[in-house]
Amino acid sequence: MAPISAPRILATSTFSRLFLLLSLSILMHCNSSQATQPPQTTDMVLYFQDFAAGPNATLIPVAGIAGKLWTFSQFGTVFVTDDFITETPDPNSPMVGRGQGMYVTSALDGSSTRAMFSIVFTNQAYNGSTLEIQGTAKQFEAVREYSVVGGTGKFRFARGYTTFETISMDMPQAHSIIQCNVTIRLG
Repeated sequence: MAPISAPRILATSTFSRLFLLLSLSILMHCNSSQATQPPQTTDMVLYFQDFAAGPNATLIPVAGIAGKLWTFSQFGTVFVTDDFITETPDPNSPMVGRGQGMYVTSALDGSSTRAMFSIVFTNQAYNGSTLEIQGTAKQFEAVREYSVVGGTGKFRFARGYTTFETISMDMPQAHSIIQCNVTIRLG
């Protein structure tokens, strides 16, 4: 077998270096163009239909301090919820999902609530997808803000925030309508 000549080794080595340099340039260009694209932002307005009493209650206390009333203002009270969520404030408007999770009165003076729940979509556009909400907020403020910490389905890798505002409260029926403004970014 004949030995490989020095010019041939040099040509092969130069070609390999040029190929590597070209590949790295293309890879860096692709990554930089992806990084400059702003993440997609999605805004939604949803309405939680909350019933705190009666045979069809969607929010109930399940645990608390022994000997104390289990109320929203009593430290340590745990509530579970399964509110239905509608397109408009009208309880008869089309349902888009359920708000399922828990709230805990987390401040000693009863002023703050820790929320951990999912918005579980049942409408055609997002059926089966979820948004995961959690955080602590002053529960008696007009507007409460919580974090969107993730999601599933069409909302994988979602990050953002929600604001909740009680827009209607019917005390005799124990029915509240809570407007939820959602702002999320995907990816």
